[in-house]
Amino acid sequence: MEVNYPRNNEDKKLEHLFDDSDLNVYDQNVINLGVGAPGPDILVNCCEIFEKATIHRMKKETVNQGMLFQYGPPVGLPEVRSGIANFLTEAYKSEVKSEDIIVTTGATQGMHIILSTLIDLNGYIFVDEVTYMVALETFQQFNTLKIIPVKLNSDGVDIDELRAGLKKNHFKSESKSYWGLYYAIPTYHNPTGIIFSKDILEKLISLAREFDILVACDDVYNTLYYGNNDAQKRLYAYDNLNDEDFKGNVISNGSFSKIIGPGLRFGWLEAPPRCKIILESSGIFNSGGCLNNFTSGIMASLFELKLAQSHAKMVKDLYQERMLATCEILNNHLPKSCKFIEPQGGYFIWIKLPEHVDANDFLRVCLENNKIFFIPGNRFSFDNSFKNCFRISIAFHKKEVMIRAMMQICDELKKYLNL
Repeated sequence: MEVNYPRNNEDKKLEHLFDDSDLNVYDQNVINLGVGAPGPDILVNCCEIFEKATIHRMKKETVNQGMLFQYGPPVGLPEVRSGIANFLTEAYKSEVKSEDIIVTTGATQGMHIILSTLIDLNGYIFVDEVTYMVALETFQQFNTLKIIPVKLNSDGVDIDELRAGLKKNHFKSESKSYWGLYYAIPTYHNPTGIIFSKDILEKLISLAREFDILVACDDVYNTLYYGNNDAQKRLYAYDNLNDEDFKGNVISNGSFSKIIGPGLRFGWLEAPPRCKIILESSGIFNSGGCLNNFTSGIMASLFELKLAQSHAKMVKDLYQERMLATCEILNNHLPKSCKFIEPQGGYFIWIKLPEHVDANDFLRVCLENNKIFFIPGNRFSFDNSFKNCFRISIAFHKKEVMIRAMMQICDELKKYLNL
């Protein structure tokens, strides 16, 4: 059969990632609660602080032979890795070492690098039964890897089911460091908002060491803890290098997209020695050096001038305000037959409708009657399950918009369920 290949590329005049899609959060005709991204009131503050940081850094570069515009050191400039480590140490209330940090352009690139350099491409990826939808799409592009969903409980991944999957599929890789990967979002999980318990995290470390898999943690929400809640100890810190059976089975994959701005394309991997040695000697680093050298230099100044810290606090305070207001509406007005998990931090709220209800159809009704968009639960499922659930994001819209939208959703639900 003859294939007719396209002869011309379409030059779409897009302003942002969400343009020309159902996730266009800038569409004034729809209140879009689907997108996990900061809003204009947050991003506009970046103009002033980055102007100051850029001027500060360029003054340094005039006496530094413009070194920032050279190929950068593979894992990133020492001053920016130190800045990241100090920032995270304060936010996590737990030590982060600069020597563990590798600069990336964000968590999505970080995951691509992990998959292409550390994981046997004939191996396995274990994922929660609901997980970040774009991560699923990323994994599926590595089409020789086999994806295995695992049950998710209210306190984290089902350890017994994960153990059974690891035991059944374990093999010895001849080509890469790890035969398998478990993709985890232990802190303010996307989409459910849950936190993995201490017991689950400790058992995860034991499993990872026993079967020698890599656990790649999507740690982009960890600094966003609200109210009187404390910072959660990240899984990487449980993989203690002083343990007798330590191997190095956890990577923390982080980004400043949620707490400063996604257009930066600036993130980090926090990696154990076993992984860092391989990563920094790989072709992608050896060819181009630091993956984001110019922005790294500006970020170093942003840390030095304390502008990153003040901006991140402002962002966190606004998110907290939006999350608390949204949860208050749900606590008071969500129909009793519907449930939601009240998050202690992060971006997302996961709402569960009665089992017979299809959230995709309810979305249709909300769009028709209220011009409100959210993401149905099956989008987060490898096998298209969880159709009676949906996720909303509190990040983009101001508190007043969130309150109005959630009241409309609750009122619409009552009519939809004939209550």
